[in-house]
Amino acid sequence: MRHDAPLSSAGPVRTTCPYCGVGCGVLALPDGKGGAAVAGDPTHPANLGRLCSKGSALGETLGLGSRVLHPLKRNAAGDYDRVSWDVALDAVADGLKTIIAEHGPEAVAFYLSGQLLTEDYYVANKLMKGFIGSPHVDTNSRLCMSSTVAGQRRVFGSDTVPGSYEDLDCADLIVLVGSNTAWCHPVLFRRIQQNRAERGAKVVVIDPRVTATAEDSDLVLPLKPGSDGALFAGLLVHLTDQGLTDATYLANHTAGFDETLANARAIAPDMAAVASHTGLKLADIAAFYALWAGTPAVVTAWSQGVNQSAQGTDKVAAILHCHLATGRIGRPGGGPFSLTGQPNAMGGREVGGLANMLAAHMNYTPAEIDRVGRFWNAPNMARHEGLKAVAMLDAVAEKRIRALWVMATNPAVSLPRADHVLSALKGLDLFVVSENVISNDTLRGEPDFILPAAAWGEKDGTVTNSERRISRQRAFLALPGEARPDWWIICEVARRLGFAQAFNYPDASEIYVEHATLSAFENEGSRDFDIGAHSMLDRRAYDALNPVQWPVPAGRPLGTPRLFADGNFYTPDRRASLKPLATPALAATVSEEFPLVLNTGRIRDQWHTMTRTGLSPKLGAHISEPSVYVNPADAIRYGLTAGGFARIENGHGAVVLKVALDAGVPQGSLFAPIHWSAETASHARIGAAVQPLCDPFSGQPEMKATPSRILPVAYASRGFVLSRDPAALPAGSWWASVAVEGGQGRLFATDASAEELMAHSRSLFGEDGLVEMIDREAGIYRCAATRDGKLVAALFLGPAARAPLWDTVKAAFADPDFAPQNRLALLAGRRLDGAADPGPVVCACFGVGLNAIRAAFAAGNEVSVEDIGRQLKAGTNCGSCLPELRRIGASERQGASAGEAAA
Repeated sequence: MRHDAPLSSAGPVRTTCPYCGVGCGVLALPDGKGGAAVAGDPTHPANLGRLCSKGSALGETLGLGSRVLHPLKRNAAGDYDRVSWDVALDAVADGLKTIIAEHGPEAVAFYLSGQLLTEDYYVANKLMKGFIGSPHVDTNSRLCMSSTVAGQRRVFGSDTVPGSYEDLDCADLIVLVGSNTAWCHPVLFRRIQQNRAERGAKVVVIDPRVTATAEDSDLVLPLKPGSDGALFAGLLVHLTDQGLTDATYLANHTAGFDETLANARAIAPDMAAVASHTGLKLADIAAFYALWAGTPAVVTAWSQGVNQSAQGTDKVAAILHCHLATGRIGRPGGGPFSLTGQPNAMGGREVGGLANMLAAHMNYTPAEIDRVGRFWNAPNMARHEGLKAVAMLDAVAEKRIRALWVMATNPAVSLPRADHVLSALKGLDLFVVSENVISNDTLRGEPDFILPAAAWGEKDGTVTNSERRISRQRAFLALPGEARPDWWIICEVARRLGFAQAFNYPDASEIYVEHATLSAFENEGSRDFDIGAHSMLDRRAYDALNPVQWPVPAGRPLGTPRLFADGNFYTPDRRASLKPLATPALAATVSEEFPLVLNTGRIRDQWHTMTRTGLSPKLGAHISEPSVYVNPADAIRYGLTAGGFARIENGHGAVVLKVALDAGVPQGSLFAPIHWSAETASHARIGAAVQPLCDPFSGQPEMKATPSRILPVAYASRGFVLSRDPAALPAGSWWASVAVEGGQGRLFATDASAEELMAHSRSLFGEDGLVEMIDREAGIYRCAATRDGKLVAALFLGPAARAPLWDTVKAAFADPDFAPQNRLALLAGRRLDGAADPGPVVCACFGVGLNAIRAAFAAGNEVSVEDIGRQLKAGTNCGSCLPELRRIGASERQGASAGEAAA
């Protein structure tokens, strides 16, 4: 069985970025040493050559230092021994057989990931749902987009995103709901901003938190958390009362409008009721409704702020209702648009990666179970829906699920109530993890086997982005060690379970062809997902496959940019089904004990649990420490100081984070990033403090509103350590790891004294080649260690109010020509090249610092952001730093004006 892909012998390889659902095309040029130069692919329609800061830094994440390269088996002492593939695969198969024999197939589950390729996903679902006979296959996409899936299936009868990215170019109004697009989908945000600049499109941002996205918009609606449904119910009422609904479209292509309108009137009879629900000003609601009503070409796009909600399905449906009521769907520049979080969340849905779906967008109806079973010639088809992610881990804790195989994800960090999840994993009879990095908290769950999976750059297959565009992810690096593609690992276990004939694929292309063939099987237009035109691809055609939007049925190989303009939906009567909403409720009920609402989400330059982005020095430079963002008024109320520390706690868990003041966070709320894990920080695993409350339809957990409290935490000193290898810190220290050029960095806070740190440093680095400076009275200690003429370590400690010069010393540490005689100057905090300190990084794409940007703005009041781009290149790539550049410019101009007035 072939498990590798042919690598290009010359020139760049066209592939796809492994981060968000934008699905940007990438050109990767291998350097012959295991790395590659990475650039945007100007021919890919998703990004037209642009990459965000994360995509631009992909070349920094290809090293093997943290890779799992061989199968590992846990021994009796709790350590791991290297074993052969045959030993590992035989044992996994035998373990599954034993558990199935004793407890039945539903004692077995898979937990998958939007990081898997479609081909990996397909064989995992086929094995579990068709041959083992368990429905318990779910995915981390449950945490990402499952409320959209449920909402679209409720209304459209299918999990279909109607539009295309081109709609963002030609819309006259773009409404962004619960989406910090500037940071989370920056390449799409550049398209939106280009439309705004060139065509005058209006942008409305609806989000409880005023984010970087809101700073580049025409109207900002900072509504109460959980009130989105009321806002759009009110819009439906307004559109009807103004005579702006499309009566013909409603009559011919929808059902349930009268009941849905009556429900909307009960929720939001007028703008005053909407204002009461949402906390918005009447004038702002009126302005939004007037814009939406008076602009036929409107795109309403949403992301995690809508999805990660206990009422997420209703929120999605409320948006869809407004587009259907006006017939604004499937037309250029008009339609509802879900912005997917992961690179292959949609591809996983296509093959049945969610517990409540079968392959090819089929459901658990008797006819569809029979159809999939006949196509696969499956002996043990699952007969009902499986457990969704949160419920699946509860079943693990209760011993109803006894074997779990986790692939390409990190549930011990990302799932709500993460401590409970980690504890549950340790109780499994058989726990298997397919992973490509060792820096994964889920491995603390003590898996019996760790199987080395291929990583981006080595994988070969397909992914589907937010606009239904299928793209090839091509290999450009050889598989290292004994790493293998996920599909190969799954098929080898299937063979050992006795299902060899059904899983005898020579390469990924044959899996894709089978997937395409199933999509068209007994379809004839009855299902949305149909890529039957690909059912006859040979290996060469598969390798050359161009990006294409499904449906791609036989006879239509160029795909389908938009759907539903003709009113042909996938419900039994072919009409869109409008249904009443539950009464909208606020996302969290606070109390005297837990008076604040904890909101979680992404930051600009990191991705998920940092197992990849955490390797990049460039990406670690913008926001280096895990922080909680607090409204300044709340900071005063709770005794917090900017740059200090705070403990956030509730009934589920607790974290300690650095405090950052942010007026964009509403009073009564906290915002914390999801990315840091126990591998990358001491006390920042935010999933441990997130409630497990889920949407009743989608099963998606409420990640945006956990009742919590916040308390100040004091440390005597702060500092950092830089070393070629990871360096331990005194017990009880708070720390966060940061990738740096040439080694490992840790920012820390501690109650250890300067003398204690001196003794600790000597034990870490030895006294040979160590130069030290200590001021016991001031609580300052600094040291630098050299070996063989090279700087190998530095540790700086100072009082909490006087943080040491991290950026200056980090630059010296990265300098391969640093001379030992410069150590005293380094301990004094001076740059050795005489250059000005660039300050904290603002533009990650080009490494441009705050001080350099301030100096450029200081040249005169007429200096624009565009001038900064021409001079420093800041903001000229992905543009995600443009809102920050504008803030800096405004601050500098304000400061200059104040200085002139004082003079």
